[in-house]
Amino acid sequence: MRPKPFPLMLTRLFPTILIALTTGASLAAAGCGGNKQAAAGAAPGSAAVPVSVEVVAPKPVDRTTDYIATLKSRRSSEIRPQVEGIITKIFVRSGDRVSAGTPLVQIDPAKQQATLSSDEASRAAQEAELEYSRQDYDRQQKLFEAGLVSKQVLDQAKSRADTAEASLKALGAKVQESRVQLQYYRVSAPTDGVVGDIPVRVGDRVITSTVLTTIDQNGGLEAYIYVPVERAPGLKIGLPVRLLGDDGQVVAETKVDFISPQVDNQTQAVLVKAPVPQGHGFRNDQFVHTLVVWSSSPAITVPVLAVTRVNGQFFAYVAEAGQQGTVARQRLLKLGPVTGNDYVVVDGLKPGERVVTSGVQKIGDGAPIAPTAS
Repeated sequence: MRPKPFPLMLTRLFPTILIALTTGASLAAAGCGGNKQAAAGAAPGSAAVPVSVEVVAPKPVDRTTDYIATLKSRRSSEIRPQVEGIITKIFVRSGDRVSAGTPLVQIDPAKQQATLSSDEASRAAQEAELEYSRQDYDRQQKLFEAGLVSKQVLDQAKSRADTAEASLKALGAKVQESRVQLQYYRVSAPTDGVVGDIPVRVGDRVITSTVLTTIDQNGGLEAYIYVPVERAPGLKIGLPVRLLGDDGQVVAETKVDFISPQVDNQTQAVLVKAPVPQGHGFRNDQFVHTLVVWSSSPAITVPVLAVTRVNGQFFAYVAEAGQQGTVARQRLLKLGPVTGNDYVVVDGLKPGERVVTSGVQKIGDGAPIAPTAS
């Protein structure tokens, strides 16, 4: 019986299958050779990895807390009118620098001017009444001396003259009050400074509680810091405070000079104030990051980049002497808070040890290293 021939498709694919099998065998052989080379590279005597090291030594570490402070000027004024009325003119714009006495806002004074005119007319009439009363008193006094009128008539004339004089003084005081009141319809700057926002417009009706604008002086700024009540026992006068810029760097340093004796019942925080040094470009009502320095003590630190985290635990590599040179040994660390670019080390390192600070991704426990001082 003759054997059946291969199917035509298998006959045509046979060379391709043979090439694939040959290529797979070659790749497997190359892979085995690569594994052997990798194993040889990890073997003792392989090339040491160049790394930077840093000798661990205690250094002063500040225990700080970051708070958002509001800067307020001790020489900032809210401008409110002392009278009610309609605004007829605004003399300044926001951002203008003004001196004390500069007109800011004009409130319609027509009603008060009418009141002043009426008071002045009443005073004029009372002056005439006083003049007549004095003349009548003089006449009654001469008649009394001549025996033509009684003492009672003379006393009545004197009383009328005294009453007229007192009424004139009262009207004079009322006229003066009206004049002073009229001055309040033109609101002026109480001090030198910069005009703040002007929320009112011509035609608005204002009352005595309406804020027309503010006059700010950047000098004399204070940092208002609200510290949670649980941290209040650590507060004391003279506690260092650092003001930070947008880049997180310290811009200015100051000290606490006021601690509120009361707790804010809404925020449950204690108000702390610290004067802001001049010349740093701070402005009134500005928000600023501040650091309250609670204490400073020596501690061991390690750069953040030198620390690796594995399964929730922190490790660093320490350079140690081995049989064939310097090797990296992985060390379990217990860390505290971050200060600047360093971790505070609570446990795991001793003074004088050398910590690997660069190239930690290229090494493992026991790997040979060539350390250089960072």
